[in-house]
Amino acid sequence: MTTASRMVHSAAIAAALEKEIVTGRLNAGARLDEASLTRRFGVSRTPVREALHILVSRSLAERIPFRGVIVVDITPERVEQMFEAMGEIEALCGRLASERMKISERALLEEHHTRLGTIAAKKDPEGYEVANAEFHQLIYDGAHNADLSEVSNSLRLKLAPFRKSQLQSIERMHRSNEEHSAIVAAILDRDPEGTARALRRHLLSAAREVLRELNDATETADPGQGTYG
Repeated sequence: MTTASRMVHSAAIAAALEKEIVTGRLNAGARLDEASLTRRFGVSRTPVREALHILVSRSLAERIPFRGVIVVDITPERVEQMFEAMGEIEALCGRLASERMKISERALLEEHHTRLGTIAAKKDPEGYEVANAEFHQLIYDGAHNADLSEVSNSLRLKLAPFRKSQLQSIERMHRSNEEHSAIVAAILDRDPEGTARALRRHLLSAAREVLRELNDATETADPGQGTYG
């Protein structure tokens, strides 16, 4: 297996396990056993190890001595804290971007927002998810601060499974695009405080949807789903 194909396998495995953790199919404390996962996905241990590394890096699992990789307890409070941090970081990036973006960068952001609208109209959650990440990246880059961009991307990766789950809703996807309109308008108007407010509201809206789904998953979770080992 080539390095590229192995990475594809590991990303797919990580995505499948992320979904099961976020939706509550895999409960807190479940052990993610390499041997069981290699049999389940029909791959060697290397891509499974890489997938588990991804889960640990995104704080969805942790390595415990003598127990292996264990699914963490993702409480609503923890998710709320991550969204709160992301909201403040994105608000800061947006404030700076509204002041520092070049004309070409503002034009690109506006064009990208138009493309997001087209994707939303087609009811394409997967395409919207990718384009949505690119939209936010344009704002991080527009702040012209490498350290802020690094912190933003680190938090974005941790929240990625949750943001992905809430964008599966067509209604939420359209609402997200409407919230982007307010963000873009404030940036084009060179309005730092308006941009910060719009981004905080955007993250609050996303957090509200994720917390609702998380509470629903907790109520319907199968108590017997405890391990892959």
